[in-house]
Amino acid sequence: MKALWKGSISFGLVNIPVRLYSGTSPHRIDLDMIRQKDQCPIQYVRVCKKDGKEVPWDEIAKGYRKENGDYVVLDKDDFKKASPEKTQTIDIFEFIKEEEIPSKYLEKPYIIEPAKEAKKVYALLREALKKSEKVGLCKFIMRTTEHLGILKVEDNVILLIQIRFNDELRDPGDAKIPSNIKITKKELDMALSIIDQLTDKFEPAKYKDTYKAELIKMIKKKATAKSETKEPAPRKRRKTTAAKDDLLEQLKASLAAIKN
Repeated sequence: MKALWKGSISFGLVNIPVRLYSGTSPHRIDLDMIRQKDQCPIQYVRVCKKDGKEVPWDEIAKGYRKENGDYVVLDKDDFKKASPEKTQTIDIFEFIKEEEIPSKYLEKPYIIEPAKEAKKVYALLREALKKSEKVGLCKFIMRTTEHLGILKVEDNVILLIQIRFNDELRDPGDAKIPSNIKITKKELDMALSIIDQLTDKFEPAKYKDTYKAELIKMIKKKATAKSETKEPAPRKRRKTTAAKDDLLEQLKASLAAIKN
């Protein structure tokens, strides 16, 4: 694995040199953009809006646009100068119970690996977190942006879970949410029966990305086909009750489908 970030965890007056690795592996299938008629690959280029000429990477900088349209140009050193200690530190500033954090705040996991000289102090923080049954609330900077996160122990590894700042969450009140809707006891009982029938323990390993598997299968089939094949017939969708039909009938049909 390639480290995304190198720095240290600040734990009181203790610094733990660490490397940060992504804790996820996306399920994306790499697909190229091509021109359909001749399968010519499409290339995206960085073009100057003024003269239309392509700009190489080594000539590209980041700039903050002022009100008059001029730019303040920034380089890597400028971001470090803004707060040098923050760009290299995962700063624990508080300890809390993990269950206090609503799931809507959780965003992205990272794996934290200690430097060779920091194994003992890494183990000390790990055991302290386990014993206290708490997580460390922290701030860190990655790619010029400050993030909020928690440090927690899982399977003997300290994980950094990036969480959202409160002002990053949209107000649900902006959406048109139904209220004062009358629900009958029969309808509610039937809905609860469906929930009971589908209730199970959460076992992450049993949930597979079936869409990706089907897409890869279809790609292989097309790649090995000797002659043009017809488009596969769309799968027949399970017949559902029309929206205009009685809600109770839809719930009964749902229960029957689960049992079958």
